[in-house]
Amino acid sequence: MNQADALDAIRNLPVWQGRVAIEPLSGGLTNRNYLVRDARARYVVRVGADIPVHGILRFNELAASRAAAAVGISPAVVHAAPGLLVLDHVDGRTFTPDDVRRRRGDCLALVRRAHRDIPRALRGPILSFNVFHVLRDYAHTLVEGRSRLAALLPEWLERAGRLQQAAGPVDLVFGHNDLLAANFIDDGRRLWLIDWDYAGFNTPLFDLGGLSSNNGFDADEDERMLEAYFDQPPDDGLRRRFRAVLCASLLRESLWSLVSELHSTLAVDYVAYTAENLARFERAWRDFEQAG
Repeated sequence: MNQADALDAIRNLPVWQGRVAIEPLSGGLTNRNYLVRDARARYVVRVGADIPVHGILRFNELAASRAAAAVGISPAVVHAAPGLLVLDHVDGRTFTPDDVRRRRGDCLALVRRAHRDIPRALRGPILSFNVFHVLRDYAHTLVEGRSRLAALLPEWLERAGRLQQAAGPVDLVFGHNDLLAANFIDDGRRLWLIDWDYAGFNTPLFDLGGLSSNNGFDADEDERMLEAYFDQPPDDGLRRRFRAVLCASLLRESLWSLVSELHSTLAVDYVAYTAENLARFERAWRDFEQAG
């Protein structure tokens, strides 16, 4: 849906009272987002169809969003229509990685609540998120699309296999699976967690790895995060599993960006984003290997 069609679709939704004002919001790597004002209040409208190459199915996002709102983690869902999701607007400040590091304990507590509480409110079919399946599926997509870095895929998949072996069996929680700093909002009283495109049952280590890698945690911050989440100091086995999943999360973000280079129509510099994440993956891979 192009921008003109998106604006028409938003204006024609049956939920508004009086005239509406629509402003585009910045950010968003898989959706267009708009701030809408009507006679009552302000809302955020997320515009986006299913994106099968990324495993994004909007029925799943809607179910996760409703459940997250029901347990007080995310803003309320006001209305849903094909390709459109209307949410209450949170009047607050979007976090940066510095904010996440400074408020690490609060962010972690919110993520832990999501893992624990959202399953009680979920209704209907829900997806799972297995990073190693995602990596293999992205590799097929990149070969089929003749990605500019397709020649590197055999090496990356070999590493992914080693990471999967190191990660071992997993416990399942309901993961957000996209813990970028911008998905945390502080309204001055509390934190909110938004954007449930990739939500699904997953190992908690994926969200913990994403919280760390996306926000520049150091080794000491990782140690304290693991201790706080699991209520006990981590042992060597947990540290190795965590590093393996963190590495896999960075490889997934890199391949996600490569796939987006081929398929996305949004005005995002995916080539630069790919380079940034591959560099982060290589650093994490070296740390994983050196730790033994």
